[in-house]
Amino acid sequence: MAYPLMPKATAAWLVDNTALTFDQIADFCGLHPLEVQALADGEVNSGIMGTNPIINGELTPEEIARCEKNVNAKLKMMKTDLPKPRARTKGPRYTPVTKRAEKPNAVAYLLKKYPELADVQIAKLVGSTKPTVDAIRNKTHPSSNTLKPADPVSLGLCTGDELDRAVKKAQRRIERLAKAAAGGDTTPEQNNGDAEAPDTSTASGG
Repeated sequence: MAYPLMPKATAAWLVDNTALTFDQIADFCGLHPLEVQALADGEVNSGIMGTNPIINGELTPEEIARCEKNVNAKLKMMKTDLPKPRARTKGPRYTPVTKRAEKPNAVAYLLKKYPELADVQIAKLVGSTKPTVDAIRNKTHPSSNTLKPADPVSLGLCTGDELDRAVKKAQRRIERLAKAAAGGDTTPEQNNGDAEAPDTSTASGG
């Protein structure tokens, strides 16, 4: 069976932009379902930029839609001789020192306003870390008693478009979980599943 030229980059794109199950994505890309889940969790290849298999001529929107409707369906690769573009990694997000102290407040806001967001998504949006988000969620963060939830967009920690994309991605994760439960997909998805990897190069974790 033919696989995409850049399997992990293609898998990353399918995780971010479709409601396909991890099993379906893994089968198409020649990966193990746990590899796909690790990509979604940001546990491996952090910063990888997804490659669109539709632009590359490897899939059609209709084929993706067909498999989204049936968790047992398998994606079929299109035959193409088109050259494939190279994937590029994303650069680190820089946060001015004056705004770093606001990160915990931004995390608290996102946890309250958008409970569907995974910890790694929140960490990515504000330039924090997953442990910090977890500590604020569980009220074990040193500043838990003094946090004042504040909109990260207003603080300049992320853009409105970035927040909107993250929320839509979280909604797709929820849809994927529901489909997996209904269709008998045995691949587990954690709360921190369908998300981009946090930017570990940020100078401050909180």
